[in-house]
Amino acid sequence: MAVVSSLLRRFNSPTIPSLCSLTSSSYHSFSTQCFTQRTASLSLPTEPPPVPKKIPFSVTTHGVTRQDPYRWMRNTNDAAFLDHLHRENSYAQAFMSDTETLRRNLISEMKTRIPAEIVTPPERWGQWLYRQYIPRGKEYPLLSRRLEENAETNWLSVLDWNQIAEQFGYVHVGVCRVSPDHNYLAYTVDPKGNERFLLQIKDLRSGCLVPRLEVDGVVSLAWALDGVSLFYTVVDEHQRPHRVVVTNVESDGGGDTVVFSESDSSFCVDITSTKDGKFVTINSNSRTSSEVYIVNAEKPLAGLRRARERVPGVQCFLEHHNGFFYILTNAHTDAASEWSGEGYYLSRCLVEEVESSEWQVVFCPDDDVVIQDMDMFNDYLVLFFSKNGSPMLCSIDMPMKANTKHMEDLNPWYFPLPADSCSVAPGSNHDFQSSVYRVVLSSPVIPDTIIDYDVSRRSFSVVHQEGRVIDDLDTSTPWYSADHSTDNNDRTSEGMPEWEELSDAYVCERQEVSSHDGVKVPLTILYSREAWKKSESPGMLIGYGAYGEALDKSWCTNRLSMLDRGWVIAFADVRGGGGGDFSWHKSGTGSLKLNSIQDFIYCARYLMDKGYVHRHHLAAIGYSAGALLPAAAMNMHPSLFQAAILKVPFVDVLNTLSDSNLPLTLLDHEEFGNPNIQTEFQSILGYSPYDNIRRDVCFPSMLVTASFHDSRVGVWEGAKWVAKIRESTCHDCSRTVILKTNMSGGHFGEGGRYAQCEETAFDYAFLIKVMAYHNNR
Repeated sequence: MAVVSSLLRRFNSPTIPSLCSLTSSSYHSFSTQCFTQRTASLSLPTEPPPVPKKIPFSVTTHGVTRQDPYRWMRNTNDAAFLDHLHRENSYAQAFMSDTETLRRNLISEMKTRIPAEIVTPPERWGQWLYRQYIPRGKEYPLLSRRLEENAETNWLSVLDWNQIAEQFGYVHVGVCRVSPDHNYLAYTVDPKGNERFLLQIKDLRSGCLVPRLEVDGVVSLAWALDGVSLFYTVVDEHQRPHRVVVTNVESDGGGDTVVFSESDSSFCVDITSTKDGKFVTINSNSRTSSEVYIVNAEKPLAGLRRARERVPGVQCFLEHHNGFFYILTNAHTDAASEWSGEGYYLSRCLVEEVESSEWQVVFCPDDDVVIQDMDMFNDYLVLFFSKNGSPMLCSIDMPMKANTKHMEDLNPWYFPLPADSCSVAPGSNHDFQSSVYRVVLSSPVIPDTIIDYDVSRRSFSVVHQEGRVIDDLDTSTPWYSADHSTDNNDRTSEGMPEWEELSDAYVCERQEVSSHDGVKVPLTILYSREAWKKSESPGMLIGYGAYGEALDKSWCTNRLSMLDRGWVIAFADVRGGGGGDFSWHKSGTGSLKLNSIQDFIYCARYLMDKGYVHRHHLAAIGYSAGALLPAAAMNMHPSLFQAAILKVPFVDVLNTLSDSNLPLTLLDHEEFGNPNIQTEFQSILGYSPYDNIRRDVCFPSMLVTASFHDSRVGVWEGAKWVAKIRESTCHDCSRTVILKTNMSGGHFGEGGRYAQCEETAFDYAFLIKVMAYHNNR
């Protein structure tokens, strides 16, 4: 796996004025006709929606007093709150009762697209081959293995997610780590959905668990070279990983040793092993800064060394190769004085000199290149980067020389990629000695495809595509010229492998939308060539825009059910999310968060102006921190969308960021701002959806989902939002706002591949119903 790890995220200058105080003259004027009049045929429950109790509560911050009569919902043990959630679920089911046939049809369509069984191509790791396999009729995968030299032996089960689901009634496996000698599997499992993971150790020789090592509150794992010493991190009372412990899995107990503790509550601790297994790195990370400590994996109890003292805004990620540490960092040092970029460059140092003030610069990227990650092997290094916003990968032979001015001086091999833009994710790639690097490619119109790049031969093979296996298809002829002097954007179809893509049936367009300040926002638009009708089709706009995370636009067969019904599905890569440039994230954080919301609004306008969707048939969808976008946009412009789906929504932003006892809050101060600082308080108050709901206006129909055991976004956020919407806005419109709470799951839900079909069918049926759009296809 690549070395740069994402921190836990909430899947979360001048004062910004309140959204509601902004004039709408800059935006389109939409019909103010009551939504229920536009959907007069909508079937509504005979009973009114639930009305929760109100308990007066006020809080004054920086001279501003806010009323919050639903604050009591934060007590999830309150019987009245539990009763309210059950009544909301009953109302949601009653509201959706007339969609049962539609939902059954959608579920049937989605399930028919799922292969009965799925087998991934095996990956070599030492003398073993590992693979994932979803048996016929099962929801979840199992990890299995066999010795490479004995092809006649059966595959042995390493871990079966289905058994975990049967044991706990829920399954969420956090991390899995096989010991260097392949004798043990260490893994973490969340048995309740609250992301408090339980460490379990399985002896792969006997198939039995090691009973004494069931430790609660474990997040990350790393093995020492002896194959019996295991490092793990444990959380504090706020679920912050703050301590590193090492244990011997074969001892009789009492041998656990604390090797590191992080006292700064704005930092989380993560551990990993270098790819060659010779070092364990302890990484103490905030959202924007990091500090790395190093443990010799041959001597796990010999103490640790700090690579470099933490500096605000400086990050570093470390790998090892042949006596050198290779470091991705953004530190501005004398050695990197000629580099003026904001992202990472590659440096190195001898192992014994890691604590020195200056590391050797290997190279700094060109202005149009942003390095994102690296993966180290015995004979080469793989770099993940973007060039002019397009994802790219290359390999560089190891060992490499330092002080080269440009990456080109290291004779990189650029991995051939499809001509159409796609997402690129690394495979497991555990074997340090392997010359083959595996990646997974995907796009809105290309099913997930596994590619093996043979770095030694500079060739590649397509070994698997979702729905079919390709038998050793040798495609040594690249998809575009691989000549090192050739621009990687010069792509041709010569040598294109015979794989399935759906561009003949579906259109995937990439447009750039001018936002409120003239910045160009990428917008990906997907629709069916046959079913789409210009200016008549309904559509949905999806956004995220937080933590620098790229919006997931990978292949999803469930979407075909909506595309085939004439729907348009659009993805807005707004500021605050991932982009080719690190500044894209920064320009949508803190006091600049309004940029993210404005980008989302302007993308919605673009879809209407250009005729991609009907002016009154656009829905907005946001997940977790991404739900802030449609929620804030609806406050600012209530008639912009006909409908919205907010899933585990982060909408009570100001109250959540003001409570340091909640998980992630202190970390999120770097992303959204700190309400204890007056200017930042005013900024957050200006867009916080819960604090800006407009009174006596017509709001779109809304499906809000929540999970009772969610530790990232409290279940009360969605409940408070719905209660206040119903209290404040048009009485008739608010009857089409429903809250659906998963009483047993966590932030990521709980379903396997079939259960996900049921959840998605519910969402799609809601949109079809409230759009009052019917197609007899």
